[in-house]
Amino acid sequence: MSAININFPNGKVNQEYSIELKSVAEQFGIAELNFEGLEDLGLQYDEDEQQITGVPSLAGDHQIVMKYQLKDKQDGQPEFLSKEITLIINPDPKELWKKSIPTPENIAYYKPDSNKEFVKVETKITKKMLGLKQTKEARKDLVAASQRGRSHAIEGKPRDDDFALFFDEASEWYVMTVADGAGSAKYSRKGSEIACQTVIEVCKEQIAAKRAILEKAIRVLSKEQTQENRNAVGKTLYEIVGGAAFKAYKNIDAEVSKRAGENEQEAVAIKDYSTTLLIAICKKFDFGWFIGGFWVGDGGMGIYRKEPEYLKILGEPDGGEYAGQTRFLTMSEIMQAEEIYRRVRFDIVPDFTALILMTDGITDPKFETDANLNRIEKWHQLWRDLEGENEDRLKVDFTDDNEQAADQLLQWLDFWSKGNHDDRTIAILF
Repeated sequence: MSAININFPNGKVNQEYSIELKSVAEQFGIAELNFEGLEDLGLQYDEDEQQITGVPSLAGDHQIVMKYQLKDKQDGQPEFLSKEITLIINPDPKELWKKSIPTPENIAYYKPDSNKEFVKVETKITKKMLGLKQTKEARKDLVAASQRGRSHAIEGKPRDDDFALFFDEASEWYVMTVADGAGSAKYSRKGSEIACQTVIEVCKEQIAAKRAILEKAIRVLSKEQTQENRNAVGKTLYEIVGGAAFKAYKNIDAEVSKRAGENEQEAVAIKDYSTTLLIAICKKFDFGWFIGGFWVGDGGMGIYRKEPEYLKILGEPDGGEYAGQTRFLTMSEIMQAEEIYRRVRFDIVPDFTALILMTDGITDPKFETDANLNRIEKWHQLWRDLEGENEDRLKVDFTDDNEQAADQLLQWLDFWSKGNHDDRTIAILF
């Protein structure tokens, strides 16, 4: 009889495992089989079915002892022979990613591994002119969350994403921004932070200064959709959001100079602070909502309405020459006046379910391709995911004034998606 040569297929922790051994027994003339060491792994051998089955619970290279009796047992042979077989159980990828090393607080530009914020916009109370009867109008709230990606967490590296939110009670303008620092840039976490903080500061100032001009142009456009009227809105919007983006670039450049001056032995350049940037400003008027935006880099920004269906993408993702490339705010060619203006978009809509800004840590797993950003079916699916219709857990409650939404959204960001482990940041007006 030829030597018994048998290899067990690899298994995976928490995944069903099965191997049929009837054919092996017939091939080598085996009358009876049993095994030692299977139970410790969560496996068992069924003598009647001649199968090993179960759900492996322990990763590693395990030595299993196969005890067997031959049909043509020769004189002098022991009753049972034995053979060691290596059974490789691969780890569950989800378990691997549970490892999380806190970011060291003594690094330059430290930031927490996660962040969340809820901006509650109180119900608006107005009085009718004749009877002075009070009326109440619920207003949309802002929520955002940012979570360090698993690829950073297992190495103790910092979160590169950032966000900022603002609502001006006096003017009723909303401002939202998210930024994704480049993973290859050593100080991108600071670049994204500076960009988001600058956007809020500049938009607050510019809306206060240019509000009357902008709102007048928006009202004119709402009544007559001509190119001339669109240009009037676009000009002022460019001055606000385009000006915020340009100032963000300048502030990052100033930080580079500051860093270089304080650390003469370190070579730093603006590309070390590379970041994407999404900006949205909006306000509700009596005729509907005005929403304007600026977009550089990847990620996604859209106005989504569930019923009746409506979707408007406020820009285009910047794809590079090779996979994984994008454009950044810190590139000088992006900061040319014509290029900034080209990236400014706006729309007037009766209402919407949500205005959503998100980094590619979300768009990559949820939309898969840039083209899919334009498919409303994908936005429907994203919204169902957020509301918990697809899973019992990870639910965000988008009822008015729900201050728990920030915690819920941060928990939702921990969803599992094979191969997608980047930082995740999302900001929602709802």
